[in-house]
Amino acid sequence: MPRRKVTLAYMSNKSERKISFNKRKKGLIKKASELCTLCAVDGCAIIYSPFESQPEVWPSPEETASVLSRYNSLPEIEQTRYMTNLESFTKQRLEKVKKDLHRLQIENKRKEVKCFMYKCMAGIKKPEEFDMTNADVMRSVMEETTTALNSRMRELNIVDPNDPATSVSQNLH
Repeated sequence: MPRRKVTLAYMSNKSERKISFNKRKKGLIKKASELCTLCAVDGCAIIYSPFESQPEVWPSPEETASVLSRYNSLPEIEQTRYMTNLESFTKQRLEKVKKDLHRLQIENKRKEVKCFMYKCMAGIKKPEEFDMTNADVMRSVMEETTTALNSRMRELNIVDPNDPATSVSQNLH
């Protein structure tokens, strides 16, 4: 399901803001309830609002006090173990994106080299046009392709493993 684009603009109309707040508060409490039920965890929510004199406390003031008491009794290192601020979240996200980018660059290079190899086999490209800085990638792609061809030929009973003349890899060297 595609994600909805959320625009965060301040609602100047107070009644619209209150209606939106109440809908979102209801949704937040529903999600908290589902999380606690489905994952068998304790949780609570305290929601302050400019529209009400008292905060909304879920599931009840007593249960909320119990959850907060257990949390406050934990050592500080346990309380903050999974907390993150915007800076550390951004750094973590950036590292993940960098790793993904690196993985995709490698994958793209392999695909480019494989495409070049097939174009050479089809007579569209000449081997002399190959950029030798990609020789290691080409070797890896050729080994992978050779292994796949030999495996497929064995499946089709075309290759006799004892006959070097029918093995693709033997004919490449």
